[in-house]
Order: sequence, then structure tokens, then C-alpha cells
Amino acid sequence: MSGMQLKMILCFMLFTTAMSFGQNDPSSDRAMPPGNKKQQSDKGIDVENKDLVKITILYDNYKHSGNTKPAWGFSCLLEGTQKTILFDTGGDADILAHNMDALNVDVEKIQLVVLSHNHWDHTGGLARLLEKNPAVTIYVPQSFPDDFVNRAEDSGARVVAVDQPARLCQNVYSTGEMDGPVKEQSLILKTSQGLVIVTGCSHPGILNILKHVKSHFDDKLYLVFGGFHLLQHSEAAINAIIEEFKHLGVVQCGATHCTGDLPISLFKRAYGENYIEMGTGKILNLPE
Repeated sequence: MSGMQLKMILCFMLFTTAMSFGQNDPSSDRAMPPGNKKQQSDKGIDVENKDLVKITILYDNYKHSGNTKPAWGFSCLLEGTQKTILFDTGGDADILAHNMDALNVDVEKIQLVVLSHNHWDHTGGLARLLEKNPAVTIYVPQSFPDDFVNRAEDSGARVVAVDQPARLCQNVYSTGEMDGPVKEQSLILKTSQGLVIVTGCSHPGILNILKHVKSHFDDKLYLVFGGFHLLQHSEAAINAIIEEFKHLGVVQCGATHCTGDLPISLFKRAYGENYIEMGTGKILNLPE
């Protein structure tokens, strides 16, 4: 073997050894599959993609970002859970469709629809959605009228009437239908940080909802967001509610939709960096 051949063999061995170390180095991007690269959530929690639950605000009175349109009503999408879930459908089908397009939401990937209560600003986009994706299961409070249920079923959807607290899929639950001026259900998501509670309008009373959840789960209340329905409350009453939030152990919150501008500003002031701004286009990344 010539000296030149020996040098070439040694260079090749050194090169392959270096590549081997690069592939096994845990600090190297090359060592991590694409699905395991870490991301930073809105509140600074490091989470891996495979453990990420993504919540996107699709419909709200307020605009947060992107080419989205605000309007009175509420809707959000949960992805990364066992099944992709749409919570409420806003009030206007055209606006919901526009915001879904702007946020690159594939309607056909939605598997479950959860309707909080029978008001137009939470159910208005359902019929249009069912035209594009009728193969969904819809969870409604038991008090929903028969004609509403019949129309949804005629479109091809499966409708489940919820009375008591129920498991919808892995780590996702309904509070069950709660009594109030309007009967309503809220959504509960179990994460490694605690419970995430999503409310439509909180007609049964936001504190009643939180206490109801606490009575069924031992987990801490990590995040509560959605409509709190505090428009008619005085500043003193709102501050008392905020104090009860803290007493119940709510770590983070985001108030929107029917909460009212004054209550939103008071929650924001009280929670500081633990207050999460809402609005169309807002994306929350949560650990499972």
C-alpha cells in the first residue's frame, strides 16, 4: 500500500468518526428528530412538539394578529389533543371561514365540535362547517332544542347531548350542562401544568364554573380563558371575583368576548405577566 493510499484511508476514517460524534451529540439539532425539537410557549415553558397542545382563537370580539376579522362571538381550535376539537363556532359563518383560511385551519381535520350554549354568537358558523365536514361528533348541552339537533344530524353529524360531566377524549372533558340564566357547558383540558378551562359565556357564573371543576378534579387551575360575562358588574364586584380567582389558585387567565372592557382591564392589571391577551389569531402553546 502506498503512502498516498494510507493517507486517504486515515482521512476517511477521521471524517466518518467526526460525523458520528455530531449525530450522537445531544446538543446538536441533527441528533433530534424534527418532531422533538423544542419550542418556546407564550409564557416561556419549554415543551417538545410531540407534547404540545396548540389552541388558536378563531373568532372573538377583539383582533390579536394576522389577516383575521374580529366580530361578536367566540370560537377556538384545539390541536395536539387525541382528537382535534372546535369549541364554539362564532356568530357569522363567513367570518369564521375567513379566519380559518387566514390561520391555515383545515376544516376537514376537525373531529369534535363542542358547543357551549345555544346562542347565535356561539353556534352561527356550525351549518357552514357541516357543509364542508359533516363527519364530526357534536357535543351540546342536553337542553339544546330538538330542531337544532335534528338539523345537525340531517347534515350527517353525530350529536351527543351532555348532562353530567363527561370525558370527550383523552385528557379533555366537559363540565356537563350547568344551570344558569342560560344552561351551558365549558371545556376542561388536563395538562402537565394543571387544568385549562375554556368558557363560552359563563352564564352559570364564572366562579360557579371554577368551583364545579374543582369539585371534580384534584389538579390545580392552571389557565382559565374565554367569556366571563361580567359586563353588568361593578368594579368592586369584579375585583372580588378576581380575588376569588386567586383564592381558587388560578395561575393564568385570559378574559375576552362578553367579559367587558372594564373587567378585562382589571384582570389584566391584577394578573400582570400571568394575564394572556386574547383575540383572533392568538395561539397558545401548552404542555400536554
